[in-house]
Amino acid sequence: MLSVISLGGSLVYPKTLDKPFIDAFVELISDYAAKGNKFAVYCGGGYLARKYQKIFSFLKNKNFLDWVGIFATRKNAKTLKKSIKANIHKKIVTNPTEKIEFKEDVLLAAGWKPGWSTDYDSVLLAKNLAAGQIINMTNVDYVYDKDPKKYGDAKPIHQISWPDFKKLVGSEWKPGLNMPFDPIAAKEAEKLGLKVIIIGKDLKNLENLLNKKSFSGTIIS
Repeated sequence: MLSVISLGGSLVYPKTLDKPFIDAFVELISDYAAKGNKFAVYCGGGYLARKYQKIFSFLKNKNFLDWVGIFATRKNAKTLKKSIKANIHKKIVTNPTEKIEFKEDVLLAAGWKPGWSTDYDSVLLAKNLAAGQIINMTNVDYVYDKDPKKYGDAKPIHQISWPDFKKLVGSEWKPGLNMPFDPIAAKEAEKLGLKVIIIGKDLKNLENLLNKKSFSGTIIS
């Protein structure tokens, strides 16, 4: 079974490098790879990206700020690659549309080009690898009806359609945008008929999902 995981950079690098999370994540997917599963993991930029985008924001150059974020995703992917002991694809994929000979157990991918988030890139990779769904691990456990960091009465959504999800997130992508799944990626995922599952960083929850057991999260389809 192939699982495409869009791994939020906020989990890899929330304020500093989260080595305990990285080690536990790597151990989990290595264990499942040993049982015959395959993983394609797309790394986001998270705090590292936003930190440097803020530093260079005075330049008012959207293209340059996107490149700053892209290099942050690639740094996070390289960090992850150093920890993985499973049979791993030798190259970190940065073009999700290129022909990929993926015969190993684990493939890592990172940012591609300006104007495209790693959420969007993961959708293109899922299409390329003929995967029907994406597991999107982020810093919130669900999609909410409004920002839970601002509103104490925000309600979690367990299942939502693509049209309703797009009403929540809007239609514009901006460098450093921080939401569960970006608007442009949502549009493309809907067009391809992909299912996206939003979950938080709890690895036991990810394990339940991989085992087709009850899990906490939001299904978008």
